[in-house]
Amino acid sequence: MATLTTNISEAPAAVRNWLASIGTALQCGLEAHMNAASRRDKIEALEAKSDEELAQMGLTRDQIIHYVYRDLFYT
Repeated sequence: MATLTTNISEAPAAVRNWLASIGTALQCGLEAHMNAASRRDKIEALEAKSDEELAQMGLTRDQIIHYVYRDLFYT
């Protein structure tokens, strides 16, 4: 019977770098997804407010997206 053993530390540097870059890309994608999902909750919460509640916050409905993403785009 044949057995196959793999040890990443013995793999060539190019393979290790390739696997590391895939891991980094997956991590960045997951972080972006989690960030977008958490902001979506904030958007929905603001959209559920009445116009009067938004006015007390100094917002109108068309400003909700700008408000939620202000730290990324509107600094």
